Amino acid sequence: MDKLKQLLHALNGKGYKSYKQIKGCYRFPGHTLEFDHIQGDPFAAPTRITVRVTHEQSHFSTQCWSNASRCLGFEDFVARTVATACQRYVRGRRGSGNSGRIGITTNQQYILKRNALTVHTDHVAARMVVGLPADGRSVAAREAEIMLFDELPQVIRHSLYHDALDVTAMGRHIECCEDQDALRHWLHEENLVAFVADGALLPRRSGVDDQPLSDAPIVFTAPPTLRRTVTLPHAGTVSGMAISSGVTLVVGGGFHGKSTLLRALERGVYNHIPGDGREQVVTVGNAVKIRAEDGRVIHDVDISAFIDHLPFDRDTRHFHTENASGSTSQAANIMEALETGCKALLIDEDTSATNFMIRDERMQQLVARDKEPITPLLHRVRELHRNHDISSVIVMGGSGDYLDVADHVIMMDTYQACDVSEQARALTRADARPPTGLTPWPTLRQRRLPRVLLNAERRNGKTKIDAGDHTTLLYGEHEIDLSRVEQLVDPGQIRTIGQIIRFYVTHYHENTPDSVSGIQRVLTQIATQGLDILMDTKTGTLAVPRLQEIMAAINRIRPD
Repeated sequence: MDKLKQLLHALNGKGYKSYKQIKGCYRFPGHTLEFDHIQGDPFAAPTRITVRVTHEQSHFSTQCWSNASRCLGFEDFVARTVATACQRYVRGRRGSGNSGRIGITTNQQYILKRNALTVHTDHVAARMVVGLPADGRSVAAREAEIMLFDELPQVIRHSLYHDALDVTAMGRHIECCEDQDALRHWLHEENLVAFVADGALLPRRSGVDDQPLSDAPIVFTAPPTLRRTVTLPHAGTVSGMAISSGVTLVVGGGFHGKSTLLRALERGVYNHIPGDGREQVVTVGNAVKIRAEDGRVIHDVDISAFIDHLPFDRDTRHFHTENASGSTSQAANIMEALETGCKALLIDEDTSATNFMIRDERMQQLVARDKEPITPLLHRVRELHRNHDISSVIVMGGSGDYLDVADHVIMMDTYQACDVSEQARALTRADARPPTGLTPWPTLRQRRLPRVLLNAERRNGKTKIDAGDHTTLLYGEHEIDLSRVEQLVDPGQIRTIGQIIRFYVTHYHENTPDSVSGIQRVLTQIATQGLDILMDTKTGTLAVPRLQEIMAAINRIRPD
């Protein structure tokens, strides 16, 4: 500690790169500070530090992390507390560039496994960033001393010590996380796809603000015929709408909440913070939102179940394209999701290709079957569930044909759900018959993209992996567009996807039969050893993604 202060005094007024001399580890009363990476310019990415507080000093109970669910909730709560303390005790901008900044990475509404704050055998570690202050491009040692010896200790004292925290709020956060995991496990036991609790708040403030709609909140109530009750470890008895396996339609007029419900189910694969309104809205963890994605690349995917006998004898059992149509992209998205073990497809007609979803009777009469290469989802969706245990939740407002294949029909009326399954059955066609002459359902192949395509090095020989923004992965020479991979909720997931792909290529590409099994091995290793195995340098900006989104990124890498 004294050594750090002496170094800062000696560096005052020198060139900014002189800050690199303070790299190292320093003991303070109550915590240890380590400089992991020091920025070389005030306008560069801020300096990265790790703060450690021993359990003996912090007095946190080991009950806070006694299982994976509780540990996840604890780490998330404490990281948020660190972020709040930074806002309260750090003055902020004090010089050029990033000068004066102290922060930690968190997410607004979701509880994700991250490496920003982690629990270890004998300590808690917080990975943070510090914008070392500059006067122009010179060291501003006095301001740095205030930040590191006054503000940062204040942040630590009010966030990494048990007696400084709101213990009731922390307990609620941990228990909320544990309950959501228990609820998701209950779905599996009961053969359900999703659950929406009574009292849930589904509408969000806007398409770009995922916080609950606060003006005149709309409280969800389950229809009596679909209501199920579950007992959770902490919330106790909870009732709500259960969506069973099979084919479920969500219908209703425009602007009545169909897509809002589906959006909540998409995000139900993640845990939510207390107060989000969707804490008890959960979906099976491998559910995938499927949509059309014009222009995407497709690598050797068997889409013959949906697209067959294309003109000029194009092979749809090994389908390649760098510019997919709406129907071919949606077919590929389904088949790729099934490769990852997906058991529930979430589909909204608004983001689907019409000719992929339906082909009505008059069009079938006009265009002969042997001239139409597309088999619509309508003709396959029951087979998907009956033969392959793949459920579907489909928002449908424009085609009554889907009533013939639905197990359950939910009508959204002013954001409230009504079970209209019986009424829908009364409208089914008496002469409706299963389609015949369908292409046999293909056996899922083991696919492995070539190693050269997964190279993270740029032409200059340097590795490049970063999140360009909330929708783009910068990976080597590739810019991978993930804007239509709708279940990504955090830039840290995008960064981690890039690191996982690189790690997979380095360690598992040659000794696993396909990309899915190789990526699964990486995720298993992360679960036991942590995110830090992915990088040689220390950073607190990673967040664990799902297998489904990692494979979505791999499948969207374009050939050079």
